[in-house]
Amino acid sequence: MVKETGYYDLLGVKPCATIEEIKRAYRRLALRYHPDKNPSEGERFKQISQAYEVLSDPQKRSLYDRGGERAMKEGGVGGRGGFGPPMDIFDLFFGGGARMHGPRVERRGKTTVHQLPVTLEDLYSGATRKLSLQKNVICRSCSGRGGREGVDTRCSKCHGSGVEVVVHQLAPNVVHHIQTMCPQCQGHGEWVRPLDRCLACNGRKVIREKKVLSVHLDRGMADRQKITFHQEGDQGPGLEPGDIVIVLDQKEHPVFQRRGNDLIVKKEVELVDALCGCKTVIHTLDNRRLLLTSRPGTIIKPGDVKCIPNEGMPIYRSPAQKGKLIIQFQVRKRPA
Repeated sequence: MVKETGYYDLLGVKPCATIEEIKRAYRRLALRYHPDKNPSEGERFKQISQAYEVLSDPQKRSLYDRGGERAMKEGGVGGRGGFGPPMDIFDLFFGGGARMHGPRVERRGKTTVHQLPVTLEDLYSGATRKLSLQKNVICRSCSGRGGREGVDTRCSKCHGSGVEVVVHQLAPNVVHHIQTMCPQCQGHGEWVRPLDRCLACNGRKVIREKKVLSVHLDRGMADRQKITFHQEGDQGPGLEPGDIVIVLDQKEHPVFQRRGNDLIVKKEVELVDALCGCKTVIHTLDNRRLLLTSRPGTIIKPGDVKCIPNEGMPIYRSPAQKGKLIIQFQVRKRPA
């Protein structure tokens, strides 16, 4: 019996949801509420990430189901009393690589993920799309120092460790140590006093800049396929620039349905044509006309299927080859 459903409600899944359903829900919500797209939804993004961190781990999920959030806060989560940084969870999920908790040692900027809406025609014929986004670049005014040259940037609260240890007394002679991220330096181990901060970046060492990417869509690409722009992502002092990952989001087509390399289209014919033969035209995704002929004496029954080879989707990286065009017939009776 689940004691609380708060984390399940945040992800929009039922308490009996499978791990795949939880992953799909997190993917959708994390992309929607990512701070790069919705700067005002930082707290919502943090809550979604915490819910996913718990529900995606069988041990943590079992603990939450039995004792709710109180059990998590009392330090039952994997031997440490807190949650991982939301961006680390996001990067790990989308392929940005694991990061170290506690004193954070990072050699690479974070991977950012963006969705790009595309049409079925784009994936059939190929296209180039422009995508405008924001990314972090090294502050040119301070060269990424965050403050005046020569200023000591070591955090005075955690002494450069990036973590803080909080001691809770649970009972006489019983204490519980919880290691948390330093609230002053946010786990980086470095902090610049307000008076010493760079006026351009306000001590953040990086500034936001607009970047326009040209995304080339090859023929035959698939919905949810990823295109990676290496080292085009966020920059940071002492870090190799991260990657930008573009996830294709195919819009629903009003006529054709894609299934792998095949295209499916429903074709409605009159009853008299189904019995006596007919000619009908299908307009393809590249604006060609396919003429379908049914000879007299050949009866088309409801649900009949006709396949036309090499008229489906181009095969990715082998565009000269195509899948099948599958025509599903529907017979319409005229009202008496």
